[in-house]
Amino acid sequence: MAGITGMGTTFNLPNYVGELFALSREDTPFLSSIGGLTGGEMTKSTIFPWTTYDLRTSTANRVAVEGANAPTAGARVRGNVTNVVEIHHEAVDISYTKLAAVGQFADVGSSHTEIAGVEGTNAVQNESAWQIAQELKAMARDINQSFINGTFVEPVDNNTERKTRGILEAVTTNVRDAQGYSLDDAVAPGIDDYLGDLMQLIFDAGGIRESETRTLVTNSTQKRKLTNKYIRNVSGATPDSRTVGGVNVQTIETDFGRLNIMLEPAMPQDEILVCSLEEIVPVFLLVPEKGFLFVEPLAKIGASDRAQIYGEVGLKYGVEKHHGKLINLATADAS
Repeated sequence: MAGITGMGTTFNLPNYVGELFALSREDTPFLSSIGGLTGGEMTKSTIFPWTTYDLRTSTANRVAVEGANAPTAGARVRGNVTNVVEIHHEAVDISYTKLAAVGQFADVGSSHTEIAGVEGTNAVQNESAWQIAQELKAMARDINQSFINGTFVEPVDNNTERKTRGILEAVTTNVRDAQGYSLDDAVAPGIDDYLGDLMQLIFDAGGIRESETRTLVTNSTQKRKLTNKYIRNVSGATPDSRTVGGVNVQTIETDFGRLNIMLEPAMPQDEILVCSLEEIVPVFLLVPEKGFLFVEPLAKIGASDRAQIYGEVGLKYGVEKHHGKLINLATADAS
């Protein structure tokens, strides 16, 4: 179905009789699993930082003789990572006539509307509230997309929008290139080891250590290939499942422990993300006395109810090398 731009009226937002069904999917698995729009951290700046550190390399027999002087001093240098909150801003404008005419129904197949002779009721009795609810769902999908696919922009002036860095752009250390091969291609060189190699890289870098939040994120194409190759062909049975942040995920056993498999429609079809979810969290910039992602009425300029929906949010992803991605996977079935 098409949307409209501008004010909603009885002409461009007709009413119909009967049960109302959604055509679009409303779920946001990645966003929901890290806290959604009600959980997360707060910031008081459009730019928010976090700090990383590591320990020196472990050495066998790093010892000293009796009575030795103190060794040369050492210290660990901390690193700084930043991201920005991006502004999500939408508006809804519904005419007074449209708000009132809840009993006026569209004559299907005709260009006019009629009132009499229609059995049933309109599923939407408050057009403004219903439109705001749908816009909030759409904004959650936008934020979910940004957290996965967002490209970082920190503008120098107000002529450019701030854009938060998504998890796929953030991951630069642990990247494996499938070079166009398919996960179900039996003759691809080393394809059986691609996912295992990626997990080993992440594990050796300190990631995927928490069993509850060790998660593989994939879209529909690679999910089917993963199921066929690594679940059915191995066990012949449906894998276990559990809930992470309210999101139902499948679990499989790997060399590095139990791994969640999350089906996420915002993921590119040719990539797989393996992440440590416990390090990932939304960050909100709260507007005083309003909070985050609030709805407020706009000034009257005519015979309509106008409202805006506003929120600023960014992604904190922790240590990027605690995550990894497998890229350039084939999306077609192997021949």
